[in-house]
Amino acid sequence: MLALDVGTQSVRALVFDGDGNLLARSRVPLVDYRSSRPGWHEHDANGFWEALCSACARLWQAHPELRERVLGVGLTTQRGTVVNVDDRGEPLRPAITWLDQRKAPVVPRISALWRAGFALARVSETIRYLQHEAEANWLRSEEPQVWSATYKYLLLSGFLIQKLTGKFVDSTASQVGYVPFDYRRLRWASRHDWKWQALRIDPQLLPELAAPGTAVGGLTDAAADATGIRRGTPVIAAAADKACEVLGAGCLDSNVGCLSYGTAATMNVCSTRYVEVTPFIPPYPAAVPNAYNIEVQISRGFWMVEWFKEQFGLLERLAAKESGGSVEALFDELVESVPPGSAGLLVQPYWSPGLRRPGPEARGAMIGFGAVHTRAHVYRAILEGLAYALREGKERIELRGHFQVGDLRVAGGGSQSDAAMQVTADIFGMPCSRPHVYEASGLGVAIDVAVGLGIHSDFSAATRAMTRIAQTFEPRPQHVELYQAVYERIYKRVYPQLQGLYQTMREIYREPDAPPLCAGGDVATTPKS
Repeated sequence: MLALDVGTQSVRALVFDGDGNLLARSRVPLVDYRSSRPGWHEHDANGFWEALCSACARLWQAHPELRERVLGVGLTTQRGTVVNVDDRGEPLRPAITWLDQRKAPVVPRISALWRAGFALARVSETIRYLQHEAEANWLRSEEPQVWSATYKYLLLSGFLIQKLTGKFVDSTASQVGYVPFDYRRLRWASRHDWKWQALRIDPQLLPELAAPGTAVGGLTDAAADATGIRRGTPVIAAAADKACEVLGAGCLDSNVGCLSYGTAATMNVCSTRYVEVTPFIPPYPAAVPNAYNIEVQISRGFWMVEWFKEQFGLLERLAAKESGGSVEALFDELVESVPPGSAGLLVQPYWSPGLRRPGPEARGAMIGFGAVHTRAHVYRAILEGLAYALREGKERIELRGHFQVGDLRVAGGGSQSDAAMQVTADIFGMPCSRPHVYEASGLGVAIDVAVGLGIHSDFSAATRAMTRIAQTFEPRPQHVELYQAVYERIYKRVYPQLQGLYQTMREIYREPDAPPLCAGGDVATTPKS
């Protein structure tokens, strides 16, 4: 099975066998992001395709014997990145990525009946927030010529599937974004759903949908020439990257939670029940049919760790380069050089705002500084802050879902740090396990492909055969006691205490709230400078 994983930082081409063994891997960095204005984040859409083709070429160059053995292909991508294309599938403008923070200055009017219902449910602000966040509303308002020329409005997954198969089709499990999708029924929303009013996307602009584990087409001649994959090779629908990661970590039921230490850090539980942790914020489709991933996200999660390494980790990077050793091992030593609790230094990891908790006013905070603190304390405090926030997310999921998470798997780049794994086990007070492959998202794709090709009879059988635990980190009782006290008596009180100050900062720095309703029913504001 060939898994193509288009993340935020790189594109990977991965070959797995039916036992979940990673046979070969190639990686091409994604570095050509652009930001013409503060808060904007775009990438040449064809650049994703070119990086995918380059990753495949490198794979076959290093492992030519595997090319003829590939029976099927699956694809996973970063979530929420959108592409406007013409009838040939060619992009009309750069892709707007999930990191983009622009707000639509004018949004469509929602009927009085729906507005009254939202007011009764006390979610009017939530709906307005979502409308202003939606890229489609910004495009309609600010680039009407692009919108009128758009033949299909696609998520990145749908764009790349079209490049592979020539068909405008996407997986139901890839629909994570501001699109009129019915997350409860896992299909496009019904004709009378409020989302069509909130977004005003013509249904004809959207692709067909296929459930994960089903074939969506075969590789075209042009795609075969570009990627080196055999012509006609079946392309199997998979899911968005986090959903694939949850599956690849072996988390198929609500008793097993999945932490993802990636660019965005998340806490996920897979369930056949539809559970909204925050009202009107749906669980996302799982990488298996008729299931959901109940998620809490820290949007710039392990990005904070990379930020620290870039800004303050020069010594470790130089030492690793000189010795030929691992820079990650040196950062783990940095963590272990300071005590649990970072000598009273605490990080609240809200580097990006949210909708409810944290709210749109949220900022990150480091508190408790003293003369004893060094950059090692700061680094450990960042890891601890992320674990506190994800533990809080786990408890919110358990409360809303009425179930108990008894086992934790940790995936993503941060899972390769022994220090991060141990800190996580200590703060959660429960064992944390690392999957047998670092590329858990790619393995989730391979599981979808294996089921789609009939290599395994169903998802349960495929998950049993293809996933396993490599290492488990047990909590250390003396550290658990300290972290429990910090979490209950300090961490959980930080955001409520600082929330008012964050709002004041927002007002002083002129960061607008969701704009008020205009007389005509549309919502308008002055764009950010």
